[in-house]
Amino acid sequence: MLRVTLRGVRAHAVRFALSVLAVALGVAFVAGTFALRTMLSDTFHGIVEAQAPADVYVRGDAPVAAGPGDGGFGEQRTPVALGVADDLAAVDGVRVALADLAGPVVLVGADGTAVQSTQAPSIGLAFDERDPGLRLRDGRAPVADDEVAVESATLASSGLAVGDRTRVVVSGEVRDVTVVGEVDAGGPMAGATLVYLPVDVAVAAYAPQGTVATVAVHAADGVDEATLVERVTAALGDGTVADAAGVEAVAGQDLRDELRGSIDETLGFVTSFLMIFALVALFVGGFLISNTFAMSVRQRVREFALLRAVGASPAQVFAVVVGQAAVVGLVGSAIGVAGGLGLVGVLRVVFESMGMDLVGDVPLDTTTVVACLVLGTVVSAVAAAVPARRAALVAPVEAMRGEVTVPERSLRRRGTAGAVVVALGAGAVAYAALRPDATGSEPVLGAGAALVLVGVLVASPSLARSVLRVLAVPFVRALPPLGRLAQGNVVRNPRRTASTAGALVIGMALVGAVSVIAATGQASLAGVVESSTDADLVLRSATSAIPAGAVTDVAALPEVGRADAIAFTSGGVSPEPGVDPGPDDGAYVVGLRPGVLGGSLVVDVLDGDPADLDGTHAVVNRSTAGEGWAAGDELTVRTAAGERTLVVAAVVDTRVMSASVILTRDVLDELAPGPAQVTDTVFLDAAAGVTPTALRAAVTAAVAPYVVVSVQDRDEFVDQMAAQVDQLLVILYALLGLSLVIAVLGIVNTLALSVIERTREIGLLRAVGLGRLQLAGVVTVESVLTAVFGTVVGLAVGVGIASVLPRVYAEEGLDQLVVPWDGLALMVGLALVVGVLAAVWPGARAARLRVLDAIATPD
Repeated sequence: MLRVTLRGVRAHAVRFALSVLAVALGVAFVAGTFALRTMLSDTFHGIVEAQAPADVYVRGDAPVAAGPGDGGFGEQRTPVALGVADDLAAVDGVRVALADLAGPVVLVGADGTAVQSTQAPSIGLAFDERDPGLRLRDGRAPVADDEVAVESATLASSGLAVGDRTRVVVSGEVRDVTVVGEVDAGGPMAGATLVYLPVDVAVAAYAPQGTVATVAVHAADGVDEATLVERVTAALGDGTVADAAGVEAVAGQDLRDELRGSIDETLGFVTSFLMIFALVALFVGGFLISNTFAMSVRQRVREFALLRAVGASPAQVFAVVVGQAAVVGLVGSAIGVAGGLGLVGVLRVVFESMGMDLVGDVPLDTTTVVACLVLGTVVSAVAAAVPARRAALVAPVEAMRGEVTVPERSLRRRGTAGAVVVALGAGAVAYAALRPDATGSEPVLGAGAALVLVGVLVASPSLARSVLRVLAVPFVRALPPLGRLAQGNVVRNPRRTASTAGALVIGMALVGAVSVIAATGQASLAGVVESSTDADLVLRSATSAIPAGAVTDVAALPEVGRADAIAFTSGGVSPEPGVDPGPDDGAYVVGLRPGVLGGSLVVDVLDGDPADLDGTHAVVNRSTAGEGWAAGDELTVRTAAGERTLVVAAVVDTRVMSASVILTRDVLDELAPGPAQVTDTVFLDAAAGVTPTALRAAVTAAVAPYVVVSVQDRDEFVDQMAAQVDQLLVILYALLGLSLVIAVLGIVNTLALSVIERTREIGLLRAVGLGRLQLAGVVTVESVLTAVFGTVVGLAVGVGIASVLPRVYAEEGLDQLVVPWDGLALMVGLALVVGVLAAVWPGARAARLRVLDAIATPD
């Protein structure tokens, strides 16, 4: 039977070609995801090796909870006194001990704009000539306050050269500097901008309180890592090192392993996100494969009947069809693995053009290859199981008939089953919408949405006849008799039409849901921003951090009546009243000047009075801190610099800030001194008698030296916030595009196989006078009807399910339902175009059939 299986694949290679391509596309995404993750992991591991080369690190012994989305790798800990480095230098076996002096910086490139690459950070570092990891490629070390050295890749992307004059923004201050050196960072930095400062400048900027995150200790020649850890630990405990309380020594390799683990965990989320779309693509490809084999079985009934007649058992016939599908999957998977590696190669070039270099060659490991081959093969075999069962049940007597037909079951049972599943799913969705606060409402919503989609797919053959008759009306009236012929062809076999459109139903359901969620999210966000602030202007930064100097300069302008800066840090916050924060209780903490709440920021006051905010009181934001808080409760905030227990003055609800707790600026300065806090937004009001135009002109001129600061009015501020949703939407559409491409291949494949199946019918139509172009037109209308059917049904499901989300997630800010009708109409128009394009090859193939040969073809 193996020979029969392989011979069947060779004999019908053209029929299976697009199925192979569908598997290849899905597997390419899977293989590419694995390979990209490996390259990203290797790149960031290389950064860890280059930036953490010391033998021992001294750090705080108590971890501090980090806020959501902090983006750094490794856990935050309590700080280390700067003087610890000097004391450790005297320990036996220590070559040099260096304090970790690093923080944000802005480098102005040759074109006068800030040097930025992708979303990588811009970091200022101390250039200490004692550091064995620093290597000058050109020039010399920076010594004076107006000198810097720049990392090689940063220097190239900035357009600067050694000896050029430029500006940097350090600790909120604009400095005119000269680039005096080029530094080799020891490997690719994934697009990070690295600027090296003199040690005294770095100390003033990044250790104003005399503390740093870690101290790197390098071993002298002949001293191994374990020995140095013991000696440093002993020095910390015997009084040799002052200010050693609350610090610990950790082996350099252990710290690097910890950082690599944090990196791999973060990349794991990225991999999972991409893998979901890869599996969706394979699932959609399964529809194409199933449809291909279903039509193949219809056309090869006599072949299977002959196999049964010569002694093949039903199990053997089943194995032949499933085996052919497995071969299709195996070949497609092999092509997909190669395609995935090629895709990563292209992405690598794209990343490099954006300034992010990935290290090493595109990886190809045995585990990835085997996993991809198995996945593609299994998906293909499972997709062909139902057609294979039908082939196995063909009676041997069918081989002796002149005309072989495959009996079709009534669609009533299938339609009823689909309706029941849809009803169950709709009930679950309705329950989640009516009881959004009930325990488990979100899983119920997800399960209900899945059931609705599955039910629609099950019932789609029953839907196809009635829906397609309606969709075909414009074509029947505009293109007689072509429209009626096309309508009859797609309605005659609703199972095939529904199966072909099934892939589009899934893809368009996801697209419709994403479109509604995005439009709803944008409208909700815009509503929140517009209702939460009435400021005349807003300052924002391209680096998410506004330099302190810019805030000071703007506030000093006579045109500015009020400047309210939103400064924040991250730390541990009590999860409930009176409970100390733990390592997992990270949150954002905001510092505001008195009068901002209720002034520039409008909030809903749920309890207490925000005016009571002072050095011993805090305000809790219920939208991020959760329920259970009331005025008078005790709350503890813990950061790397210390902790404070405060009394809750008020509980408010605002979504314009993602902070859980609001403190006074004085308390924030105490808990997050200097670079530990970030100002990301400043709200400005004009002074009395100053026009908006005059205010904007003065503010724009004041922030111009800081390069990264932008001046926005309220509408621009709202648009920028909404643009964040647009960026995510573009990524989702790009990923969903893969499943839509496979869906289009399914239409092409079905039409091509349908032409083969209807060869005699086509010959008869040509014989009675149907022209070549008319025949191609019939095929095109069939394709368009199939594409529009799948699009309309899919969008209806997606929009319907997404429309209940504002009820479920109203408390999270998704409270304004918006259906983007123009975008949905564009999708339907796109379906028309897709239908026309998908029909080009099958239509041309049908038109080229010779009339007499087609008529002579047996059914």
